[in-house]
Amino acid sequence: MLRVVNRVLLGLVGLALLCTGGGVLATGLGVSVPSWWPYTGKKDVLLSDADRDRWSAQGWWWPVVIAVLAVLVLLMLWWLLSQLRRARLAEVLVDSGDGEGALLRGRALENVLESEAQSLDGVSRARVRLTGRRSAPEARVRLLLEPHVAPGEALEGLTREAVGHARDSAGLEALPTEARLRAAKHRAQRVT
Repeated sequence: MLRVVNRVLLGLVGLALLCTGGGVLATGLGVSVPSWWPYTGKKDVLLSDADRDRWSAQGWWWPVVIAVLAVLVLLMLWWLLSQLRRARLAEVLVDSGDGEGALLRGRALENVLESEAQSLDGVSRARVRLTGRRSAPEARVRLLLEPHVAPGEALEGLTREAVGHARDSAGLEALPTEARLRAAKHRAQRVT
């Protein structure tokens, strides 16, 4: 979801900047622009003194301008921080039982979960991604199921075996898991 929002926002900002810059450049070069365009000649300014001073005498003007700019700054900071956030969990904090903790690479736990899920009966492919915090990881599992397996059986096997073993071996109280199941599509084959 974040990837889609990111691409849409980047596209809209880029389009707005391209149109505005292209219009100003075209006007500066003397090319004809539409009648609604505020900048009409080489010596013209985008905002005249009258346009800039029109609302500044009003009491509500400056608080509204400051509030809008503050909201824009906060939105841009949120956007920047969401870009810097990692999609995968780099490490998991494992309870070693002696009061100390140990760090387990997130990729290692993902690989073990993938191989155990893929070894389940009726699963042709498995993909695992760990998210969340290192003290409270969450797993996202995608399973590609063979046509002969019931989804409930595959989900039960995943929960009991793969996720259960990973949770127990890492010493986690819980390992919330989101599983997405999809059936494999096979081509029709001629039987002779």
